[in-house]
Amino acid sequence: MSVHIPPSSYTHHGHDAGALVLSGGGARAAYQVGVLKALAELAPDSEPNPFKIICGTSAGAVNALLLASHPGTFKEAVARLYDLWMGLTVDRIYRSNWTSLAGNILTITRSLFTHGVARKKALALLDNDPLRELVNEVIPFANIQRNIDEGRLRAVSVNAMSYHQGESVSFFQGCDELKEWRRFRRCGERTQLTVEHLMASAAIPTLFPAVKLGDDYFGDGAVRQLAPISPALHLGASRVFVVGVSDNRSPVHWGKRRKVAKHSPSLAQIGGQLFNAAFIDSLEGDLEHLERVNLLLESVDQKALAELAPLRAVESAVIEPSQSLDRIAGRKVRFLPPALRWLFRSTGATTSGGGASAASYLLFEKPYIDELMELGYQDAMWERGKLSEFLRPRTQLVETQSKNIFGIRVKPATEASNGNSPS
Repeated sequence: MSVHIPPSSYTHHGHDAGALVLSGGGARAAYQVGVLKALAELAPDSEPNPFKIICGTSAGAVNALLLASHPGTFKEAVARLYDLWMGLTVDRIYRSNWTSLAGNILTITRSLFTHGVARKKALALLDNDPLRELVNEVIPFANIQRNIDEGRLRAVSVNAMSYHQGESVSFFQGCDELKEWRRFRRCGERTQLTVEHLMASAAIPTLFPAVKLGDDYFGDGAVRQLAPISPALHLGASRVFVVGVSDNRSPVHWGKRRKVAKHSPSLAQIGGQLFNAAFIDSLEGDLEHLERVNLLLESVDQKALAELAPLRAVESAVIEPSQSLDRIAGRKVRFLPPALRWLFRSTGATTSGGGASAASYLLFEKPYIDELMELGYQDAMWERGKLSEFLRPRTQLVETQSKNIFGIRVKPATEASNGNSPS
């Protein structure tokens, strides 16, 4: 677990935009639900929604849009989300029977004779139509604009990857003052979010079919997402709360000696590393970049800092697992339906095959989900003091002198904090 609040300068002029950033990770997103359950208990009753900006990618987009569309308080929205995940099974996310699996494998084989393109539906190993039905059932998309109009929400975004342009697109819906943006290989596009945007964000390449939006096809938003925190900053966040799904950022894991490989990498082990590269590495790199920029801005004197606008320091907190999700997944593969157990074992998506990491993204079964949610809840509660302080409303706060928050010196705010992030 990692809870990190780097040094930050901030200004308060009656507006405090707290952002929630939920990364991708398939079934690993159950960990996010446990963390959110703890946050809901720690959030002050005077603050019905501590996060005016919500950003999600892949499975995190499902969690983000359910929270953003809920008509009640943050605590009520989290309770609804928790109940949803408690009832999830593989068959509510994708079809796991022999007929569906064999049919998809046959379609992929036929595509070898049609230039690698399917004639009807986009190629994929798994059929995730059940997820589409579930999303339509539990997420009232019309409520998003209502929450924005009532001032309960500033913006919500979901990330997807354009197959044609090869860039990361942040589809966002928010208040009128927000502008679209463009950076290298990434952009922000204003739209009215629908089930199609969510399905595109969660379309893991090769596993789930690509989704057509307009004239382009889109896949999982974690792919080519160079700066996962950037959308929150472009949408006006002054502080961000990030829930990751990796324990790699903890220094206790750095420099550890790995066991000698007993065999060449299995298909699932190769796939697992590719998934990790998409779902985990970019977020960890972006967090490190955020921390370095904050440290840099702290070292600049007040006069020079004003000239650096729109650069601004951003207060952040990060929660990540204290245990290996791969190991947990390796113990839970036996709970999968028969066809999936065969697929996982035949491709090496097990502990012995070295591909338990791949299994951790697809294991939507109660024993695995329950353990991840409990882990997320416990990890957050271990840091309840720091998180309670982070969640405290800052609208009425005006910093006049250096103060110590969570044991880290925080300098007074500067006018440079008012600019938009260049991220």
